[in-house]
Amino acid sequence: MLKLYRWPSDDWQNIGAEMPSEIIWADLLDATAEEKQFVERSLGIRIPSEDSLSEIEASSRLIFDNGTLYLSAPAIRLSEDNEAEITPVGFVIGPHVLVTVRFAPLSIFDDIGKRIGSDDSLENGMCVFTSLIEAMVDRGADILEHLGAKVDRLSRGVFTGGLVRSKRPVRTSRRMREALESIGELADRLAKARDVLLGVGRIASFAGDVGSEWITAASKKRLEAVSKDVVSLGDYETRLSDKIQLLLDAVLGFINIQQNELFKILTIVSVVGVPPTILVGIWGMNFKHMPELDWTFGYPLAWLAIIASGVLPLIWFKRRGWFE
Repeated sequence: MLKLYRWPSDDWQNIGAEMPSEIIWADLLDATAEEKQFVERSLGIRIPSEDSLSEIEASSRLIFDNGTLYLSAPAIRLSEDNEAEITPVGFVIGPHVLVTVRFAPLSIFDDIGKRIGSDDSLENGMCVFTSLIEAMVDRGADILEHLGAKVDRLSRGVFTGGLVRSKRPVRTSRRMREALESIGELADRLAKARDVLLGVGRIASFAGDVGSEWITAASKKRLEAVSKDVVSLGDYETRLSDKIQLLLDAVLGFINIQQNELFKILTIVSVVGVPPTILVGIWGMNFKHMPELDWTFGYPLAWLAIIASGVLPLIWFKRRGWFE
């Protein structure tokens, strides 16, 4: 789909060989081959493919060719299952027209598109580009704030005894497994937010430096502000990453403690069971000359010895603090 902003209609087939000067933004969303060819022919540019926009090296994401900026950065979209996914976005910026190439619906593009008709500050394509990356940074900041709130809630649950409060090992194991899943999900979303912010920071700095010949002074200041915001958000993201790592270490530590408790119980059971087993084994031998077998109180004394041999280790473990 091709959408032309500040043009009366989206019917691009009746437009001539050149792009009308009224148009400042051409948005390509899963564009057809005919739509791409029209934009390339009318503006004298090339439309990057999805594979080229997905390249991670800086030389592929930051290109200045024949007076045109070719930029790409990752963006986050929500799938049908409400899962955060990375999708590439391309920006082709000339002195007047901005061309965006994307392959998934993004709400920030729709929001900026609604402002085109009423916002006079959007003078050209570079102004639209600046507004788009400002919106991407704002969305990234919202995501980091949301992740920070979830990390704080999870931290309170971990460090206030919420994981091991239940006396039932099955419930405790389930809570620890859920905590690990939550930590993994938070780390994954944080990594995606980091990728987006790093990409936006790079293209903002590059566009402000290379496109300085035809960029407005206001847009240049806004791009510099975007770069500063990305740096500050990067510091916040680093703090969140460290806290998530701390939570992961804490949960794994609690799992080790729980395993040690289980091994402690097994140790006590095995130690307590050994002496009675030895005594029963001795008196169960078929020897003819075992004097205690002929005693009148031999049977109760045997039971007393067996019970005592099991109780004495329990008393010893109790005094050593193994039951605390």
